[in-house]
Amino acid sequence: MPITTVEQDTEALTLTVVGDFAVSKERLWQAWADPRQLERFWGPPTWPATFIQHDMFPGGRSNYAMTGPDGSRAAGYWVFLEVEAGESFAVRDGFANDDGTPNDDLPTCHMRLTFHETEGGSQFRCVTTFPSLEALEQLLGMGMREGMTEALAQLETVLADLASFADDLATGAQLLSDTQVRVSRVIRGGVPDVWRAHHEPALLRRWMTGPDGWRMTTCEVASAPGEHYRYEWESDSGEPGFGFTGELLESRAPHWAVTTEAMIGQEQTATRNELTLTPVAGGTLMTLVITYPSKELRDMILGTGMVGGMETSYQRLEREVLAA
Repeated sequence: MPITTVEQDTEALTLTVVGDFAVSKERLWQAWADPRQLERFWGPPTWPATFIQHDMFPGGRSNYAMTGPDGSRAAGYWVFLEVEAGESFAVRDGFANDDGTPNDDLPTCHMRLTFHETEGGSQFRCVTTFPSLEALEQLLGMGMREGMTEALAQLETVLADLASFADDLATGAQLLSDTQVRVSRVIRGGVPDVWRAHHEPALLRRWMTGPDGWRMTTCEVASAPGEHYRYEWESDSGEPGFGFTGELLESRAPHWAVTTEAMIGQEQTATRNELTLTPVAGGTLMTLVITYPSKELRDMILGTGMVGGMETSYQRLEREVLAA
């Protein structure tokens, strides 16, 4: 088991967990930055986690829920206070209600992770600081120490699984709930460049052209929350055109944007799309969490080949914009 230290200090009000692994520091960091990997070890084996949100930048937020063997759920959240990519991050760590709002009946903690190179590979050091001795005793009494130890012991298996998280994988989709899907892909380019490619009309027209034989005819971009966007495409062969419209709800450039999206003429079926861009070794990890109004609509849209179409577009983005 690569967890080498688990120590609690009632005077300093801390719980310290240290893990040593025979991988690069870069690889170890990426396991924490990528929600697909993080949810495979943040939660004991019998209480696996699902991260609905993981926005790893100062001011960003993570929302997750662990599901027990009987179907019961325990939700939590992080608010990122500091992030130094590849080196460290600090969060406010708290419990959440089923709707994701903070559960103020339980204490919050400060958690800092630092990453270090070692002679044999790399190490993380996780220090959780409690607000009081009473909070420390309460949370440790709830099994926090045992839960963290069991959860983090799974990290070695995740680090060894290079195939599932390779940087050159095609766009993939993961079902998060009956109405939510997470689409993920590593895009070969830096975060600022990928952000601009998603938000500047001249760049969007170069890669978001739709299927072969189609062209983008309308590209109206929303640049501030409350504004609306509109994208339309026409076929060279005269087929009926189509388009999407929506509203920009929130944005923190160059990492995070939340929009609604609906096919023009079907605004009653709008989805909520949360785009997150995270720097990783191979470029930028793009994650898009889509929330649909119903399971039926989710399944219908996935059945249209949406993910394959997105992969075609991202290949064009790398080839026509980022490599230019």
